[in-house]
Amino acid sequence: MYFRDLPPTAAWQHLDARTGFEVVYFETLSDGLRIHGCTTALEEGQTWIVGYMLEVDHGWHTRLARVSSRSSLGHRKTSLAVDSAGRWRVDGQAAPHLDGCRDVDLEASAMTNALPVHRLRLAVGAKADAPAAYVRATDLSVERLDQTYARAGDETGRQRYDYAAPVFDVDCRLAFDTSGLVLDYPGIAVRAG
Repeated sequence: MYFRDLPPTAAWQHLDARTGFEVVYFETLSDGLRIHGCTTALEEGQTWIVGYMLEVDHGWHTRLARVSSRSSLGHRKTSLAVDSAGRWRVDGQAAPHLDGCRDVDLEASAMTNALPVHRLRLAVGAKADAPAAYVRATDLSVERLDQTYARAGDETGRQRYDYAAPVFDVDCRLAFDTSGLVLDYPGIAVRAG
């Protein structure tokens, strides 16, 4: 089953890891998709707000990410760009540690898990590495995140993927709706709208 058209907007409620909410808006472009989002949260006694704009091409390869953050640490901004060969620049500077990554993964966002799922289009039983440029919520530091997605059997109206990010000791099953957006990310977020 391939994905249906995206809704104009979606929202997630954060769970156990933090208290908060994420809202996104999808804008179709002639050469891809623009995603505007905002997350507010309280985590370990610290409040933060992360706003973002992502652009992906028709194949769901990330092209650009602009991220801003406000917390007790102050206000920060960062910009990530990637070329068609998978070479990244962070704030205009080459970032070779990210080369080969095709997705951006925002710590503040459940939505960004949709990027590799759409891009990979895995068949049931298939598994793929999906390293990503991982952006931290409060300080916007950027690091490489090695992760894998393995498509498990579907259930009515849902695609299921076994997701692993060993550096965070995460190994769980994610459920996605017919548009390819996360419905349930155990312990992190659930779709609210």
